[in-house]
Amino acid sequence: MFLYETHLHTSPVSKCARATVEESLKFYKKLGYDGVFITNHFLDGNINYDKKRPYAEQIEFYFSAYEEGLSLGNDIGIKVFCGVELTYGGTDFLIYGKDKQWYLDHPEIMEMKKSDELRFLAEAGALVIQAHPYREASYIDHIRLYPREVHGVEIVNASRSEEENDLARIYADFYKLLHFAGSDNHVASAAKRLAGIRCENAIECEADLIERIKGGEYEIFTINNPLQDQII
Repeated sequence: MFLYETHLHTSPVSKCARATVEESLKFYKKLGYDGVFITNHFLDGNINYDKKRPYAEQIEFYFSAYEEGLSLGNDIGIKVFCGVELTYGGTDFLIYGKDKQWYLDHPEIMEMKKSDELRFLAEAGALVIQAHPYREASYIDHIRLYPREVHGVEIVNASRSEEENDLARIYADFYKLLHFAGSDNHVASAAKRLAGIRCENAIECEADLIERIKGGEYEIFTINNPLQDQII
């Protein structure tokens, strides 16, 4: 089986991440993963960049982590794929299937109401997943659900509590939404638990991921990190 991390943040693009692209990739390579999806906080979230700078400049900075990952992944033998995490008041969405050029061509998304933006992305062929929908934190005023604007729900987030994940599963099942899982890893080898998907055949591109998820050709898995706090 081929193992994939679907929810990964890296420094310096995600302001809250403590591990670099290199540290993260070397960690997952040592664990035997076939690939990772880098899903840093987008321009509407906790990005480590001046949001007053021109949109195109922000996009170039945002995708620098993915581009660094592509190069390093080729060197060390792990596949790196592109993802995005959108944010609205602490409510997050994982987006797969759109590349840097698509985002450069569509600066209007920054002015859209979030529900309209999600529909726009889905209509453009992206896979839209609501991440950790029942996450509670001091900076989150209230829980928001978007069952009509997403394809699926992160029913297992390795960084969240069992209670929050259980509620996410109930939500997904009630609305017949696709099941998804990820680690939400910001700290590479310091993470206690990991989650993701595994497939019988290797994923070669983002379109492959979308096809596997929509076709049910995957399994969700969780593991305790056997390399916690080791220097990779």
